[in-house]
Amino acid sequence: MKKIIWLASYPKSGNTWFRIFLANLLNGGDDPADINALEQAPNASARRIFDENMGFASSDLSAEEIDRLRPDLYRWLSENYDAPLCMKIHDAYTHLPDGTPLIPTEATFGALYFIRNPLDVVVSFAIHSGWNYDRTLENMSDGSFSFSETPNRLNTQLRQKLFTWSGHVASWVDNAPFPVCVMRYEDMKTNPLETFEKAVRFMELPHTTKDIEKALDHCAFETLQKQEASKGFKEKSPSAPCFFRKGSFGSWRDELNLGQAQRVVEDHRIIMRRFGYLDQNGDIVY
Repeated sequence: MKKIIWLASYPKSGNTWFRIFLANLLNGGDDPADINALEQAPNASARRIFDENMGFASSDLSAEEIDRLRPDLYRWLSENYDAPLCMKIHDAYTHLPDGTPLIPTEATFGALYFIRNPLDVVVSFAIHSGWNYDRTLENMSDGSFSFSETPNRLNTQLRQKLFTWSGHVASWVDNAPFPVCVMRYEDMKTNPLETFEKAVRFMELPHTTKDIEKALDHCAFETLQKQEASKGFKEKSPSAPCFFRKGSFGSWRDELNLGQAQRVVEDHRIIMRRFGYLDQNGDIVY
């Protein structure tokens, strides 16, 4: 029954890039996979998935009522898929008021957790959401912050509780009761073959190193930009000029002022040092 592999991350941390890599790996075609066809790794918070599989409209329910039903949805999906199912998820690893995990352990094979320097996350998340950097900084340090919870509007995604950036990381890496493989965005960029192959082996997929190299070639950032430019990307926020903007790291140095950068470090120092974004002297590495 344990079939779901969660592709978990705080927003703008490399999750979508990995899903496109996975589409290319599983398709095995000679041409790059369509970035608008990522059915192999659907979004766990997509309202459409809830409505189609639960048999009634989520729009008739409160966010709390939906949360109580989401574990049942994931159990059903795990029981009714013939092959392992990968699902993108931005929710923190949380529990319902009665103590039930939002993510049912009995339906879970494991999780890949994508982490990115929060300084770069600020910039990318702000542009994606149409916020300024100060508002994004506040949201990333707000333990009650939720995504897709706009009042008076029915979002295409269900509400997702994110916690703080640090709290999100810790919730998955320290609290999830199943195997978790951590994927740093910076390693995905600087050492892609070794990093992506680590994920493939964790997922127990049968593909060879040559298969992985081919899939990586098909999801090169320039290729993704060309696809988005030619036919758009349906997961792009209406507030953002594009989804595949730079695909690099360290751009926060050109975007954030000193006070903003210091605020990120002050709020997330422990997790940043733990995952190599600060050295032992407290200096920023990337």
